[in-house]
Amino acid sequence: MNNALRHRALAAAIACVITSIATAPTFAQEAAAPPQKATTLDKVMVTGSRIKSAEVATQVPILTMNSADIQRAGLTSIGDILKQLSSSGSSLNTKFNSAGNFGFPPDGSGVGSGSSTLDLRNLGAKRVLILVDGIRWVNESSASGVSAAVDMNTIPVGIIDRIEVLQDGASALYGSDAIAGVVNIITKKSQDGGAASVYFGNYNNRNGGDTKNADLSFGAKGDRYNFFVDFGYVKQDAISSGDWAQAGAECVPGTGLDNCSSATPTGRFMFNDPLGNYHSVTLNGPITGTAQYPADFHPFTSADRFNFAPFNLLLTPSERKSVFAQVDYNITANTTWYVRGLYNRRTSMNQAAPEPIFLGPGAGTGSLADSVGVDVTNPYNPFGYTLDADPSTGNLIMIGRRPVEGGPRQYSQDVDTFYFGTGLQGSFGIGTRNFYWDVNFASGNNRATQTVRGTYNIAHIQRALGPVANCTAPCVPLNLFGGPGSITPEMLNYIQYTEHDRSENTIRLWTANLTGELFDLPAGPLSFATGYEHRNYTGSYEPDAVVVAGESNGVPSLPTSGRYSINEYYVELNAPLLRDVPAFKALDLSVATRYSDYSTFGSATNNKYGLRWQIVDDLTLRGTWAEGFRAPSIGEVFGSPARFDATLQDPCSAPIANTQTAANCAAMGIPASYSQPNPQISVRTGGNVALKPEESRSLTWGAVYSPSWAENVAWSSKLDFTFGYYKINIKQAILAPDAQTQLNRCVDSGSLTSPYCVGIHRNATGNIDGFNNTLQNLGQVETSGYDIGVQWRGPETAIGQFTAGLQGTHVIRYEAKNETGNLEPRAVGIEVTNSAIPSWASNLSLGWQRGAWNVDYKLRYISGLREDCAAASGYPICSNPSEVTADRPGGTNYLSAVTYSDIRASWKLPIALNLSVTAGINNLFNKAPPICLSCSLNGYDAATYDLPSRFSYLQLNLKF
Repeated sequence: MNNALRHRALAAAIACVITSIATAPTFAQEAAAPPQKATTLDKVMVTGSRIKSAEVATQVPILTMNSADIQRAGLTSIGDILKQLSSSGSSLNTKFNSAGNFGFPPDGSGVGSGSSTLDLRNLGAKRVLILVDGIRWVNESSASGVSAAVDMNTIPVGIIDRIEVLQDGASALYGSDAIAGVVNIITKKSQDGGAASVYFGNYNNRNGGDTKNADLSFGAKGDRYNFFVDFGYVKQDAISSGDWAQAGAECVPGTGLDNCSSATPTGRFMFNDPLGNYHSVTLNGPITGTAQYPADFHPFTSADRFNFAPFNLLLTPSERKSVFAQVDYNITANTTWYVRGLYNRRTSMNQAAPEPIFLGPGAGTGSLADSVGVDVTNPYNPFGYTLDADPSTGNLIMIGRRPVEGGPRQYSQDVDTFYFGTGLQGSFGIGTRNFYWDVNFASGNNRATQTVRGTYNIAHIQRALGPVANCTAPCVPLNLFGGPGSITPEMLNYIQYTEHDRSENTIRLWTANLTGELFDLPAGPLSFATGYEHRNYTGSYEPDAVVVAGESNGVPSLPTSGRYSINEYYVELNAPLLRDVPAFKALDLSVATRYSDYSTFGSATNNKYGLRWQIVDDLTLRGTWAEGFRAPSIGEVFGSPARFDATLQDPCSAPIANTQTAANCAAMGIPASYSQPNPQISVRTGGNVALKPEESRSLTWGAVYSPSWAENVAWSSKLDFTFGYYKINIKQAILAPDAQTQLNRCVDSGSLTSPYCVGIHRNATGNIDGFNNTLQNLGQVETSGYDIGVQWRGPETAIGQFTAGLQGTHVIRYEAKNETGNLEPRAVGIEVTNSAIPSWASNLSLGWQRGAWNVDYKLRYISGLREDCAAASGYPICSNPSEVTADRPGGTNYLSAVTYSDIRASWKLPIALNLSVTAGINNLFNKAPPICLSCSLNGYDAATYDLPSRFSYLQLNLKF
């Protein structure tokens, strides 16, 4: 729809507000207040509407968590707390040990090591808008790219008064990114005196993972001011993957060493001898002196592979320090000035096994390493001839050597977040009507450095292996042929280097808003809100100079930088259409539109329509229809070419059980003897300057029922039921094709000219040495489902007061289609690419309070999943090998449903000090996550399940 048509549609809708009744329904998460109570409410603004009005405050579909709800979770990261929402999907958290193991995802965002992001509706963290006090927060950076998502760990838990979660599209109100929903974190404005808390938690069934938290805050309120200051500290220790057998014993559970690395401490050497005979050999063991060929070697088998799993981490260490302060000052009776600021510092670390060195054309790294061989004059060369890496005429296929002498790879991040905001807000009257206004400025900066230890300079390796005459000081000839201990400290000093990478994200914004009532309609006043917003974004990623030069043995990448600006204008109207007539206790129609002008791609207009129908005091129906969009981020547009080492199963890797697949591979010229050397295949990632914005349409409808027959009776003080349906359709979705699916379709076609084979290149050995996986406006994503909720509060009795609550989400449909209409593998009930979409997720909470005691019990349910057996195909651990589909060609493995139990108790001590003690256990019955065969690390999906351990914690809270 072009802009002219959009504006005509908006004009017609506004006319409809004043003259007629619209036909779209809506839904909310909390009960509507009866009209007789609404007149006593103060005018407020809530997430999902810009109109400041008591009536509108009961219309928007939001879920609210107050500070008490946050404390009940017993967690120290707001990202981990929000992850427990039933509508939350798979997202990054500190259980991901991803830095360096895989490389750079296709969106240019970087690995995000140590970050915690939030996904709603399984649409990705980039499609959730994060606000703090109604203002956009700065996106994260972890020195590996330019992200389009917010790190929730940059927002300390101790500063939060409440969280409002709008699970509805709201681009017409807030602009880009608000496709899946909006999270507005409301900070504390004041406090009566001081407060301090200390917290200690421990994973009882694991070694490590101790979590410590301390918070000190104080505040006050006077006639013309209020202020709040908070100091926070969180420290989380690491847990090694080797501490859990499922994670550390095998690279893929149930497959022994078969899926582990061919880069071993004793080396793997694949070459053709001068007579043209093929060899794939490894050392018999460590060598004293110089290795002799063939006496010291034997044919390489899977029994020689290297198990890298125990070097990884189940939980990454992290330390966060923060200070936050804000002041409100009443300049006049109707004008308030505020200023707030935050500084948050995070230090975190990821770890991987000692870095493998792959050399020769069979390495398929797409870097200098593919052209590195071993000269005959290298004093440690045992073969008596040069191993030539020329892909056309050379005899070297691949060398894989893992120098354990260099120690594990460690990626240490230092991330600083700065935020400053200030503004004026106030009110004025015209006649009998009041108007409310605010002007705001905010500046956010997230700056990160990453230090990588245990990595190698491939140019130095090339010189150290080349003609010995060229290896002059400081070069030291390198011994790859002696096994563990043969690489001396002098050799390491020459080939190793310390890598330093940097990245930064900034936002600057100015906003102005006005809300009030225009005039009276027969059913009440027509309310409005309007405003203007200007934002500037800049982002950059600067890898180490060795990486930029292409001389790093690690994952290659290039610098990225970009900037853009936006000017936006919006208007929102809310009209009461009917009041107190039969079947219409209240009927309200809302309309909103937002015009956005981007410096990168042009302009867009998005509209939203909503209807609230309160049939009687007890029952309210709601519905919205909204247009949305998401502008491509700096990383997505300007991201430079990089590499991602995806865990893929090559269908052409011998042995091939399927005769048709074998025939297809032969038709494509792949040798029958080809065997995939490693479980990871390098794919090329990067941004795309031709990307267009995503566009979305969302529909919600539902009901809220708060029966009066359950209010203030013998068995109930309050009872609320909620039901809501949602449907979201995204067009021009910015995605990279699923690499495994593309590879499967390429092989299924049996032709190198197939469109699915475009961008996939194999060398003469059959090994994939080129795979283009850059971003595209892939096609469309459509998802639908419904939410249910029940909240009950019992009466106060002699034995205390009981509460119960149920929150659940059922995903009916999730489909992603590429530009040719083919379905991508991600779907409801499927585990793929380290993420899952359970059909059902729900939380059941039970509470009891009596005097100084509070006890809460919570059940968290995740329904069962299916996945491709992938690299475990043919092994007994694959639970149903006969269930084969296009997306599960290796058979199907079932991940059983999981229910976690959490318990928490709090007691306010009967002493003069205002001191309370809280103790709790999460995962009370030590439920282990189901085995995941297709996941990249640790044999389970860290985005969906808890760590395999009970977690106990103790907290002391003091107010003074």
